[in-house]
Amino acid sequence: MPESPASPALPALPVTFRPTRTRAVLLTAGVAILVVITVIAFLLPALSPGERTSFVFTGALLFAVLALLSRPKVVADESGVTVVNIATSRRLAWAEIVQVNLRPGDPWVFLNLSDGTSLPALGIQPGIARQQAVTDARALRALADARTARED
Repeated sequence: MPESPASPALPALPVTFRPTRTRAVLLTAGVAILVVITVIAFLLPALSPGERTSFVFTGALLFAVLALLSRPKVVADESGVTVVNIATSRRLAWAEIVQVNLRPGDPWVFLNLSDGTSLPALGIQPGIARQQAVTDARALRALADARTARED
């Protein structure tokens, strides 16, 4: 991610970063799938009650998977950052974040941590809304830099 000449304004804390367009698409598709499969289950006259239940359960399962995929977010507050990915959640103190990276071609932001590891933060991803992801990554980087400098 190239540096901008002007440093970004720090957002007010707490702030939540999430891929809102991707989330809207996933949840809308999930609801649509659930509704269509349920309607089909009740419109087909040859289905038994068990088969209808199976159709509705399948629709609910597909909705649950899409809802799980829409879960990622990054929440920054005064004491640190909470990274919520698809199946995991991790709380980080500001001092643990060494660098916030979103390089060209990266599917999401990576946080380089003080223990030498890198944590993917799926809550900031340039998939559908690249410019928003770049803006969010810059804001998170500015927050991390400001909080780390304050703690030093």
